[in-house]
Amino acid sequence: MPVHDTVEPDLSSRIADRPLLRDDPKFASGRIAIFQYLTVAVFVFLLSGFWVLQVRDPELYSERAERNRIKTYPLVAPRGKILDRDNRILVDNQSSFSVMLSRESLKWEHLRPIAEGLNLDYTELVERLRRYDRTRPKYEPIIIKEELSPEELAFVEAHRDPGFFPEMEIHQTSRRMYPAGQFAAHLIGYTGEISEAELDLPEFAEYEPGAIIGKAGLEKQYNDVLHGVDGQRRVVVDSRGRERQVMENQDPVAGRNLQLTLDLDVQAVAELAMEGKQGAVVALDPRNGEVLAMVSRPAFEPRRFAVRIRPRDWQSIINDPARPLLNRAIQAQLAPGSTFKPLVAIAALEGGLADEHTAVHCAGGATFYGHYHRCWAKKGHGAVSLAKAIIQSCDVYFYTVGNRLGIDRIAYYSEMAGLGAKTGIDLPDEKAGLVPSTKWKIRTFHDKWYPGETISVAIGQGALTVTPLQLAHAIGGLAMGGVWHRPHLVRPAKPEKPRVWQLQPENVKKVVDAMYGVVNQGGTGGRARLPNIEVAGKTGSAQLVSNKALEEGRLQAAEYKDNAWFVGFAPRENPEIVVAALYEGGEHGYLAAPIVRDVIKAYFDKKARRTGMAPEVAITSLRAPGAGSRIDP
Repeated sequence: MPVHDTVEPDLSSRIADRPLLRDDPKFASGRIAIFQYLTVAVFVFLLSGFWVLQVRDPELYSERAERNRIKTYPLVAPRGKILDRDNRILVDNQSSFSVMLSRESLKWEHLRPIAEGLNLDYTELVERLRRYDRTRPKYEPIIIKEELSPEELAFVEAHRDPGFFPEMEIHQTSRRMYPAGQFAAHLIGYTGEISEAELDLPEFAEYEPGAIIGKAGLEKQYNDVLHGVDGQRRVVVDSRGRERQVMENQDPVAGRNLQLTLDLDVQAVAELAMEGKQGAVVALDPRNGEVLAMVSRPAFEPRRFAVRIRPRDWQSIINDPARPLLNRAIQAQLAPGSTFKPLVAIAALEGGLADEHTAVHCAGGATFYGHYHRCWAKKGHGAVSLAKAIIQSCDVYFYTVGNRLGIDRIAYYSEMAGLGAKTGIDLPDEKAGLVPSTKWKIRTFHDKWYPGETISVAIGQGALTVTPLQLAHAIGGLAMGGVWHRPHLVRPAKPEKPRVWQLQPENVKKVVDAMYGVVNQGGTGGRARLPNIEVAGKTGSAQLVSNKALEEGRLQAAEYKDNAWFVGFAPRENPEIVVAALYEGGEHGYLAAPIVRDVIKAYFDKKARRTGMAPEVAITSLRAPGAGSRIDP
């Protein structure tokens, strides 16, 4: 029998005789189970998503879908204009373009080229976006650059297509247009983006991040008046973000204009008079408290704040040792020197401790309580009465009179004139100055007041400090016979009652006549004299450190030059203008007198032009019958 007849069937026939794996019932049931589980999972997933969309958060997802289709752009309301008393524009607005980023479509890798194209600091831009992300919803866009230059505007137009940086959007707005240079800088102030700290304050509860608010000066004081009501523009966009239809266009409501009592012509002269100096000038109308001019030097350029100021520029300003942000007119608290003597004189006359005939001998100094106090005139003034003491600014006379008065009586009449307290001017951050007294010494130092300390206060030194505004306010009210109106830059809706003290008219006249002599009868303020205008005033030189410290060499005299003061008003009767000038480091009060003279001259020159009269005729008409008389409370 052949061998091949006995071989087993081959492998292929055996495999063919077995059932295939795919026909295995166990295998098929396993695959069906997996498919069923996947189907159930997908169904549960879809069902849960449907539940979230339709049951749990339907409003949220409906809003998101709507935002993808509808875009809302803010229309920022222009701030109100700031005008002078003659309706001349000080601060206006100018149309400009800004660029916003849509944070919903933002790609962080785009930030660096965007920053380079817009001349922005990349690190600052990233930090700003992250800060915004922490505080505001994602759908709110953020303005990253204001006041685009033509080159920057061209960059945005060329790169905001979907192929480049679609998150960029152009936004038309208005920016503040301030006077050139430093003109009226401290008075006007500036605007800026609201900070996180300010957003937490009650007065800014209605403001959103990115809002522009007043940060200083009138911009801050009257922010609610100047700030308008923003509008909005809602448009339908396609899937590529292109505008297809305007749904709503709610126009913004501009802020209200603000008319000031400021006189632009008088302000301009005051600015020129302080050019190159450090100090301040304040001009008031003592008849009603209206501020006619206010200058502080050194200053800053408000235009640098019109667009978001760069951090390095801000650091250079706040680190400047000259403190350009300090409004010296209302914040510089310094010893007034001899400009304080008229108030000591009225205190002595009203208190019956001196009269126009009371004489004191000045030999160049005098000893009080074991200490020798010098007069500014080393050879002395000889026999001195009230008028001569004010005209020649004799220190010894006022040492003697002040010693008789005592510190509390000096404080009483100083506070009567408004010193030691804020005037209430409608500007933020006014300082109160300081009038020392026995109570103040005990409260502050837990020590009694020593009579020897009164001697320095009597000539406007020691612990006594005033601001230029306070000095103008105090002397102006004294010249009006004891009537003090609150200083203001914007006329109140209702006339306010002045503060009135019952001063004896004859006593006021004695002091005013002596101040007239300071300027016109060989006194220390002759540089303030004007032809045909009766200017009255008082010089003052205030030390920053004691003579003893300088003599001992502990301090360098060149670094601590005396401050020069001058306060003047015109005309002598029924004054229309009072001006106080502080010239820091000016050394001598007579060097501050020309500042006041120029401001007073500008006021009366303008009045003469308006009335068509020569200045002397305009002044003479003030004393004509029916022109009014001094207020005698």
